[in-house]
Amino acid sequence: MRSLLLAVIAALAVACGATGIGSGSNPTPTPGGGMGFDVTATENDHALTMHVGQKLEVALHATKAMNDWSHPVSSDPSTLEATVDPAAMAARGVTLAAFVAKNAGVAKITANAGPKCSPNMACPAYLAVYSLTVTVTP
Repeated sequence: MRSLLLAVIAALAVACGATGIGSGSNPTPTPGGGMGFDVTATENDHALTMHVGQKLEVALHATKAMNDWSHPVSSDPSTLEATVDPAAMAARGVTLAAFVAKNAGVAKITANAGPKCSPNMACPAYLAVYSLTVTVTP
């Protein structure tokens, strides 16, 4: 079932013109954009490392054929806690979330998006899933 889900996600990414699924590497955190964030991640990032006390902004951009991403959530709020995003007014098609690294550990941030469908028309049954693994070090 998991391989079927991965195949559907890969097909969706290709069909919707996504730039890539990700290499699985651990990219260097991107400095935040002047809003007090230490790290910024987008839908192209899948793993990163940060330190306790740092702030993370997640900015997910919807593709043309997809609805906006659901609000990103942390799998472990004791490690990576959601906080108020001072830039909460995002452009249309952009979903923003902010987190603070509270304790050393690993947390996953997840969100999902479904296809845009016209009213009264058949809609494909698939879901795009975003997952970011955040390793917090002391």
